Amino acid sequence: MVLCVAFSSCSGQKRETAASAVDSTAVEAPKPPTLAELTLPDTAYASVAALHYVVEDIDSTARPLTYYDDLYDRPDRVMTFRRGLMRNADFGGRVEGTPNDIEVAWSYDTPYGRAETRFGQWGGGTGWTGQPLYVHWTDEEMDSLRSGGAPLTADFGPEEVMVGSLCGEAFFLNFQTGKPSRQPLDLHNVVKGTMSLDPELMNLYVGQGVPKGEPLGCQAFSLTTHQRGTFFSDQRAWRGWQAFDSSPIVAGGYLFWPGENGSLFKFERERSGQLRRVSTLRYRVNGAAPGIESSLCVYRNYGFFSDNHGNIVCVNLNTMRPVWHVKNLDDSDGTIVCRVEDDTPYLYCACEVDKQGTNGQCRFMKLKALTGEVVWEQLISCNRIDLGSKVLDGGMYATPLLGQGDCHDVIFANICRNSAHPDRGQLTAISTVDGQVRYTLGYGNFCWSSPVGFTNEADEFFVFTADANGVVWLVRGRDGEVLCKKSMGANFESSPVVVGNSLVVGCRGTKIYKFTIKS
Repeated sequence: MVLCVAFSSCSGQKRETAASAVDSTAVEAPKPPTLAELTLPDTAYASVAALHYVVEDIDSTARPLTYYDDLYDRPDRVMTFRRGLMRNADFGGRVEGTPNDIEVAWSYDTPYGRAETRFGQWGGGTGWTGQPLYVHWTDEEMDSLRSGGAPLTADFGPEEVMVGSLCGEAFFLNFQTGKPSRQPLDLHNVVKGTMSLDPELMNLYVGQGVPKGEPLGCQAFSLTTHQRGTFFSDQRAWRGWQAFDSSPIVAGGYLFWPGENGSLFKFERERSGQLRRVSTLRYRVNGAAPGIESSLCVYRNYGFFSDNHGNIVCVNLNTMRPVWHVKNLDDSDGTIVCRVEDDTPYLYCACEVDKQGTNGQCRFMKLKALTGEVVWEQLISCNRIDLGSKVLDGGMYATPLLGQGDCHDVIFANICRNSAHPDRGQLTAISTVDGQVRYTLGYGNFCWSSPVGFTNEADEFFVFTADANGVVWLVRGRDGEVLCKKSMGANFESSPVVVGNSLVVGCRGTKIYKFTIKS
């Protein structure tokens, strides 16, 4: 943000200088805001009193965030879950005309992991949230990778897809062909969440989800050497489960990583993959330390996350102290989404039906990002059902999708109704203005995968999503008309990454697919 404004201001000053020679009454261009002017206040609203928290400063001399630019906002790569700091999934997907076909461009089979864990076998393919990353490397970066010792294959090329698998490995694929571009990377344990690529360094960040063996934690690798620079597991955490399903993010020069151990970590990073912890936020609510599975959403120096006890917390990333707290009804694993509307940042989030019991409500909310004030809420009845071998919670696991073009006033969410409704799972289109449901589209089964969008030359918006039946859907965003529906035969828990008119997404089992959206 700062760099873009500064560039525009400099350009304006040059034009004005030229104009001043002719017209002495020319208006001087406004100065761009400084970093200090953009910095949000270090305050705490009364709602923070619900949190019992401590901030452990390992380095008390650490500098504040040095910029607020979104370094993930690049057209040639997707480096974290839902693409950027505000987790708004603005992938820039484009189609021509009215698309009516979903074509399989290629598929790739991962190994099937048969290692026994305390939760059984996890197989292969990808799980929740499992979004692939995409990079179009520059010539300089490709030279660096070739000379750095990375185990590249003959199919390594400028466009590369990276995805962590339930079998405990990371796979690197040529985006055009689907063939391996490198040898797999051993991630040591089951990985369910979305990996993250550093926007400034050649580092890959991976959180482990389930232990095949101890220890369990998060890790950082150098992509030039494929060597692990850091493994981190915090035995001092207030919650003992050391999984990291969250996709970490770099903001203002630091790496922020929420953990299922009830902590938010702030790291300095080095190109070798080495991380140095700067500070840690630990908190309890009503005596319990909740786990954080959502990925951190960031607006300037404020970060937002939800946890598995239904707490929504805003943190000042400079001080790591909470700014405000909102209590949702239940477990909230889906990542918060931020959008600036009329110069005001707003948040969108929802909860599951877990601790409410068999019958409950998915509470979908719009909040003012700076204060936590609730703008509107929509309650959707959902059930938690016992399937014998496991219990299936209701509500929203997915991260919602903000509409664009002719759907700019709509947000799309996959809601698991379960036995509360014959459809079991629904694509739910909700007005961002007043929270009213515009329409629903029934899947016939639950859906944890996050929807993604495409626009055409007429600014019409189309939604792609996939459900637990293994069905992929293409829907007209404005009215919910189904334009294409195909059965692929496997449970899609993972979220897609979009590149142009194509997308890559994995499913349970062994498959990773590249789909092309066609007219």
